[in-house]
Amino acid sequence: MKTQMFLPVYRVAAQSLAPFSGLFLRRRAQRGKEDVSRLGERRGKPGLERPQGRLAWLHGASVGEGLALLPLVDRLIDKGLHVLVTTGTVTSARILAQRLPSGAFHQYAPLDAPGFIATFLDHWRPDLFLLAESELWPNMICAVHARGIPIASVNARLSPRSFSRWQMAPGFIGALLGRIDICLAQSDDDAARLLQLGAPRVHAAGNLKYDVEAPPADPKRLEALAQAIGPRPIWVAASTHAGEEALALLAHKTLARQFPHLLTVLAPRHVVRGDEITALAREAGLETAQRSRGEVPTRTTEVYVADTMGELGLFYRLASVIFVGKSLAGRGGQNPIEPAKLGSAILHGPHVGNFVDVYAALDQGGGAFVVNDADELARRLAFLFGNPALLRQAADFSRASVDALGGASDRVMRAIEPYIAAMIVSGQ
Repeated sequence: MKTQMFLPVYRVAAQSLAPFSGLFLRRRAQRGKEDVSRLGERRGKPGLERPQGRLAWLHGASVGEGLALLPLVDRLIDKGLHVLVTTGTVTSARILAQRLPSGAFHQYAPLDAPGFIATFLDHWRPDLFLLAESELWPNMICAVHARGIPIASVNARLSPRSFSRWQMAPGFIGALLGRIDICLAQSDDDAARLLQLGAPRVHAAGNLKYDVEAPPADPKRLEALAQAIGPRPIWVAASTHAGEEALALLAHKTLARQFPHLLTVLAPRHVVRGDEITALAREAGLETAQRSRGEVPTRTTEVYVADTMGELGLFYRLASVIFVGKSLAGRGGQNPIEPAKLGSAILHGPHVGNFVDVYAALDQGGGAFVVNDADELARRLAFLFGNPALLRQAADFSRASVDALGGASDRVMRAIEPYIAAMIVSGQ
């Protein structure tokens, strides 16, 4: 079958599966992957009234993509637009509820079936559509394009692996990219790959994630935690995945011989693993407290399990050394930009393929260090804790490295300004 035929075949297949969406969504809800009270949004049914005036629709897959859109949200509101942000995960919805400014609101993205997309667009009637990173939903893009709504792909990326796959269906990807008015890529390499696949207008604008503000922290909670912990060495193993907590506990035991008052904070990527991690730490013979159960660390607590949503900003401000997970036992690494912005030295494993550029900048600038196992993790922590001046220097380098990579949001706004101007003129 010619790849040009994939698009209509995909459309028919998606429409034929739409009647089974209820069963699909309920099963996901049973696994905690959908919000039961908002399942209608996944079928395009609105959960809110549309505000009067011009509306920009921004879409990102999950937490990282949604947060990366925040600098654009602020700028679009400043231009007098209302902003609708859609994502597809429960976690992203909860975090964006805390982080979106006045004038912006969140809805779950509709499933990519023609009927659901039509219902969504009939209600929201966006004047501009910005989709983040590699979110290329065919029915969504085709429906928006058919209504004459400008489409911009922002923070666009395309890995070499995805590029190779798309080359096997050039007509399909070319038809999708051809409906996007402008692609604003994270890097020159991403831009080149998008051009080769048929995107008509492509520019390298940089990564929006460098422009996202550091995660907030409630001052009262921060003060209460600081007083509870007291003046003791503290480090955070953040966004950890299965297997990395065990390595962090081994490092703690080694390090505690030299720093007996050490506090290790374990903040798993998936907070539902909190009970499992607490049990692991207690089995290791370590005095452990768990935040989701309302427990507060005392002066004798050795491990604190930070298994709550949206509170990493607290712990990043309390610790000057952060290990960023999914880089030792996981694959690809998690985003180190937030702790770097708050002036923390960064430790990470060798598997950081999802964030190659930022880790390269941090490593080269002296703000981050690679560790390959629990022993190396303990040795690097001991070195930093034992040399406060070098720790402060590494933290300063960390912040400076990510600050130097900012500016993407300004470049994106300049690129989409003609579309914003046109919508304002047409509305007069």
